[in-house]
Order: sequence, then C-alpha cells, then structure tokens
Amino acid sequence: MAKLFLNTWIFEDAVRQGRKQGELVAQVKELGADGIEVRREYFHDLTTELTAVREAATAADLAVALSIPDELFVNGAVNEKLPQYIAELQTLVAVKAKFNLGDYANFTGDLATAFKDWPADITINIENDQTALSGHLEPIHAFLQDAKSAGVEIGYVYDLGNWAFTKGDAGKSAELLAPYTDYVHFKNAADTDNGLIVTTDLAEGLFDWEAIYKLFDKTVDVALEFPMANNEQIAAQVTMLRHAMEAR
Repeated sequence: MAKLFLNTWIFEDAVRQGRKQGELVAQVKELGADGIEVRREYFHDLTTELTAVREAATAADLAVALSIPDELFVNGAVNEKLPQYIAELQTLVAVKAKFNLGDYANFTGDLATAFKDWPADITINIENDQTALSGHLEPIHAFLQDAKSAGVEIGYVYDLGNWAFTKGDAGKSAELLAPYTDYVHFKNAADTDNGLIVTTDLAEGLFDWEAIYKLFDKTVDVALEFPMANNEQIAAQVTMLRHAMEAR
C-alpha cells in the first residue's frame, strides 16, 4: 500500500528557528502522514539527531526517508561517501534514500559491482533536480535503463515542480519514467513577474498534479514537499492528496 510522506522542507520556518527534525516527527504523525522524509542538510549534529529521529519515528510508527543533497556519481565515479551515507541510513532505519544522479555520463565501471554493498532493505533512488547535470529526462532515463539491465535495483523520485525549472515536459517524463518510479515528490510551480516560484498549494500552479499522478502506479509512494505556513494548511494538503490516493 502506498505511503504518504511529509518532507521537512514543509517546516522550513520552524527549522530556521532552531527546531530539530526529531521534534517534528510527532507533528507529522498528527497531520495524518505515514512517513517523514528528513533532509540531511537540516541536521547539525548527526550523531545525536539521527538517533532522535529514529526513536521518535519508531514510537510514532512512521516510516523514514532521507533526502541527501549529493550526487550518486562524482567525476565519473561512484560517490566515495556512499559508505558514510549507508551508515547514516541504517542509524535512521530509513526505508529509502534520495540522491541526484550527477556525472554518470563519464562512468566506465560496472554498475552491479559498484552497488553490490548497498543494503537490500533500503531503496536507493535518484531524483530530477533543478540542475543541467541531474535535472533532465534523457540522462535520467538512460541511467535507469542501464541499472535495470545490470540487475541493480535503483529507483526514481519524480519531482513534479522541478520540471518547471528545467523546462522539461512533466507529462512525457512521467510516462517514460513511471516504470522506474518508487516515489513522487509533489510540489507545484508558478510563473510570476519575479520568475518561477514554488507555490504553497499543490492545486495552484502550472501543473495538473492529479492528471500527472494518474500516470504512475497506485502503489508508488508520495510526498508533499513545499513550505507551508501552519498545521491547518498542511492538513488540508494532506487530505487532498490522501483523497487522490484512495481514489486510485
């Protein structure tokens, strides 16, 4: 059954004011989510905060995902920090990890060998970000095809809003990448006089999120990932997304 996660970017203001991600877990549970996606860049003391998130999530019966703002491939090689990230994920008892693709184009190694030590109980995903290197359909699709051919289980996080920033075709990308998709990050974007912005309501913006959602299998996990002002607003967005999930 698909899970609904809340990404802690939602609570950006609280984090800026010093609230730790472990302290957000109970709030995420109360808002009706099935999981929390914590952001690695929001941690200040990994030693204590990873454990705090794990303990709080276990008590709340929430799944944990970790967003890692790093590339899977750096200068044509697998990121040498992967063992460190695996240890952090295991401390969290995370069910999934999200990376950006990075410089896979210059990778000449063997994918099966490169990822043989990745834990089987943690889903590893790549996401379309807002960069030229990791935010376009063609290299992402090529990598996912190669991984599948090599028997390497690497999935994909479809980020709806990011396609606006890279001028990508959100619908075409969803159709082509749906077979590889483990997780959908839902946020919308709007074109303003000051450029593109992420909206504070999934129903407002350039994209018909419900039509896009229907392009994916109903078992795919989903997340809300955009800053919101208060619990009332978050709860309304959770309800809207939950209704769409239940209608599948």
